[in-house]
Amino acid sequence: MRSAVVAGAGIWGASVALALAEDGWRVTLVERHQPGHLRQASAGETRLLRCSHGDDEWYAKLARRARDGWRELSRRAGEELYTESGVVWFARRADGWERRSAAVLARLGIPHEVWEPDRAAHMFPGFRGDDLTFALWEPLAGVLRARRAVQVTAGLALDAGVRLVRGRAEPYGAGAVRVGEEVIRADRVVWAVGAWLPEVFPEVARRTGLMVTRQDTLHFAAPAEWALPPVPAWLDYDGSMYGHGDLGGAGMKVTSDEEGPPYEPEGGDRRVSARGEQVARAYLERRFPALAGANVLLGQVCQYGLTPDAEWIIAEVAEDTWVLGGDSGHGFKHAPALAAYVLAVLNGEREPETRFGLHGRTATRGLRTSGGTDLSSGVKGDLDS
Repeated sequence: MRSAVVAGAGIWGASVALALAEDGWRVTLVERHQPGHLRQASAGETRLLRCSHGDDEWYAKLARRARDGWRELSRRAGEELYTESGVVWFARRADGWERRSAAVLARLGIPHEVWEPDRAAHMFPGFRGDDLTFALWEPLAGVLRARRAVQVTAGLALDAGVRLVRGRAEPYGAGAVRVGEEVIRADRVVWAVGAWLPEVFPEVARRTGLMVTRQDTLHFAAPAEWALPPVPAWLDYDGSMYGHGDLGGAGMKVTSDEEGPPYEPEGGDRRVSARGEQVARAYLERRFPALAGANVLLGQVCQYGLTPDAEWIIAEVAEDTWVLGGDSGHGFKHAPALAAYVLAVLNGEREPETRFGLHGRTATRGLRTSGGTDLSSGVKGDLDS
C-alpha cells in the first residue's frame, strides 16, 4: 500500500488527505492545532463559490467540477455545506472582468445571464446601482459554510482511515516529516500549510513572491428580508468588495478584498481593524443604504497566502515532497476538484500545470475576484474569499 503524509488540515490538506485515503493510500494528516481552528484561512464563517474568473478557463472549469464535489460532500455529511443562492456580479464597465467572464462561461456552457442593473436591484430589499453598466448572474453559484466544511472534510478523511497527528510538522529530508520526536516516512509528502508556508519553506516563498496578508471580514445584523436565499451572494470586481445575504443568522457579509498588510498567522492580532469596518460601512452606504447603520454581528481576521499573479503553487520541492500553497484568496471553493487534480499528479497520471511552478511571478489584475478601485472609498484591491 502506498503511503502519504499531508501536513496541514485546512481545506486543501483535508481534501487531499480524503482523496488519497479513498484511493487506497495509507495517510497521516498532521495539524499543529485542529481541523477548522480559527487561525486557518479556511476557518472563516463562509466562502463564495462562483465560476467567473475573467479570461481564465482553467479555474472556471475547476470551479464547475468543485460545485459537484461540494454537493456530494453535503449529501455524505447529511448537512448543507453549500447553499446555492446564486451570485450576482456588479459590473461598472461595459468591457471589464464581468464581460470577459461571461464570454468564458458561454464557451464552457456554464449557466449565466447578463442583466440590466434594474433587474439586479430586484434581488435585494434595498439597492443603489446607478454606477453599474450591467450585472452578471450565475445561478449555479452560492455560499460555502467554510469552517464547518473543513471539519466535515477532515472527519470524512478520518472515517476513511486517515491517522490524525497533532503537532508542528517540520521537513526531515526527502519523503519524511518530523513531528516532535516522531519521524514519519512515506512515499509522498504533501505540505498544505497555508499561511505557514513562508515559515516552513522560506525559499519557496522567496522564489514565488508569496506573502501573507491580513484580511478583515465582517458580518452585519440585517432584518429577515436580507436572508440568503432569496438574497444572493454578490461581487463587485472594480469595487474590491464582496458578500452575501444573512446565512443562518450570521449576518449580511460585506468585506473588502483590498490587499491587506503583511501578517503573521500564529501570533498576529485577530481583532478586526477600525479601517476594515469603515471600508465595509462605506460600501453598505453606497450599495445597500438601508444597512449603513447596522451593528457588526461577527468580525474575523483571516489571511491570504498571496502570490503576485494570484496563481497557486503546486510543485515538487524535493524528491517525493510536494508543496501546495498560494491559494491567494480564491482557493477554498475549488477544494474537492483540486484534491482530485493533486491525486492525479501524485499518482503520476498527469504533470502539474507550469503556471503553478516555483518560478518568479509577475503581478496581474485578477484571478481572485477584483483588482480595481472602489469609487466610494478610494480603496484598491483584489477579491474573493
